[in-house]
Amino acid sequence: MSNKAQENLLDSIDARTKLAGSNKMEILLFSLGTGEIFGINVFKVREVSQTPHITKTPNMPSGVEGVISLRGNIIPIISLSKFVSPGQNQSSEQTMIVTEFSRHTQAFLVDEVDRIIRVDWDKVRAPEGMLAGSQGLITAVTELPDGKLVSILDVEQILSSVIGEKIVPDVQSTQLREDIYMFFCDDSVVARKEITSVLDKLGVKYHQANNGKEAWTKLQNLAGRIQGDGESLNEHLKLILVDAEMPEMDGYVLTKHIKADQRFKGIPVVMHSSLSSNANRAMGNSVGVDAYVAKFDPVVLAETIRPLLLS
Repeated sequence: MSNKAQENLLDSIDARTKLAGSNKMEILLFSLGTGEIFGINVFKVREVSQTPHITKTPNMPSGVEGVISLRGNIIPIISLSKFVSPGQNQSSEQTMIVTEFSRHTQAFLVDEVDRIIRVDWDKVRAPEGMLAGSQGLITAVTELPDGKLVSILDVEQILSSVIGEKIVPDVQSTQLREDIYMFFCDDSVVARKEITSVLDKLGVKYHQANNGKEAWTKLQNLAGRIQGDGESLNEHLKLILVDAEMPEMDGYVLTKHIKADQRFKGIPVVMHSSLSSNANRAMGNSVGVDAYVAKFDPVVLAETIRPLLLS
């Protein structure tokens, strides 16, 4: 990656709050030596550089090459090609992308970093067919102006494979009425599984969606049905949990829609995101979220939503 491109990355990170509510995202494009183009949300990227010396350590999970020292911090370095393209020969001069989300820092080895592009979320689609079934590693696909496709990786799925899923402890049941429920949306298979595990432990009924656009359609249908019965939606729907990054409509725009619709008055919106920096929390606050929870701590999630459900 050129010095100019690195400067653009830093400028993009500094300007991230301007994208809140715009339904746009910025993607860092990279390759793994296969001819395919992959992408990762710039919000997750701290820096890009040539890979320093990697220290091999015993008993590392599959896909973890070792650890590096980065300004006094020891972080794992993960080979993306071993997940996406097993058996692919790796470049001798690999680049690393240092990322931060879910309150963890790690570096990903890639073959080459290209550039940053800005796209509308409504041009980002959920994968279908073979892509969707590829071990759940592709969470979305978008198209470049020249017609080439970009596969956006589900990093949560990759990290789950590396470090394992957190065990959901027993939590106190909410003992809610039968006609009370909540709604959540997330495009990650792993995240949906983790959320439902917490809600099942809480004894909470729920509706769900896989992206923001689908969520908004389902929420409008719920509101219309309840309104047609002459009832208030907030008597039944007690909480809406949204992811920040989702194909077709992100969580910021979805929250703006919810907060602008009087039928959802009094229903709290909680943002549950792997984008755990203070800047991302500020973005959530700017569109009116009532609480922000970093992925994935099942205890914190349960402790955040339980009082809101019971209020």
